[in-house]
Amino acid sequence: MNRRRWRGWLALVLPGLLAACSSPPPLPPVAHVDLPRFMGDWYVIAHIPSWPERHAYNAVETYTLRADGKIQTDFQYRDGSFDAKVDTMHPVGTVEPGTGNALWGMQFIWPIQAEYVIAWLDPDYQQTIVGRSKRDYVWIMARTPTLPDGTYAELVERVRQMGYDVSELRKVPQRW
Repeated sequence: MNRRRWRGWLALVLPGLLAACSSPPPLPPVAHVDLPRFMGDWYVIAHIPSWPERHAYNAVETYTLRADGKIQTDFQYRDGSFDAKVDTMHPVGTVEPGTGNALWGMQFIWPIQAEYVIAWLDPDYQQTIVGRSKRDYVWIMARTPTLPDGTYAELVERVRQMGYDVSELRKVPQRW
């Protein structure tokens, strides 16, 4: 290959290689999740939302452990206001083996599974942060629909330390 061709090839390939090197490192999961304890209702306190939930009100994610070991997920929210009709999604989570139950593949449509990382979980299973290695989506969730301001600020700081741009966080309106 002559030098001119080599330089042309390098000019085409190098930007892609550099972009691949600049992707964020994997989001580390917590060491272990007791799945039966994690099951139940989790109110979405704040998020960097996926497209369908960008205007969510009263967002709640409910997890149920199925007999086959998968996690039935029921996500309900009102789109745009407290008075909007309830919308729901029903993805199924599959726990990745060897991850302490903290890394799931969340399937909304077959055969695609989205990464779902339980990145922080308080010892009492009352608050959690779930995210993705791409740092494109994150959810701060709690067993209660609201949190004290100080607790919320601590969770936002944890999200920031995970490499997210917290200016993109949206606090989810909750009224029950």
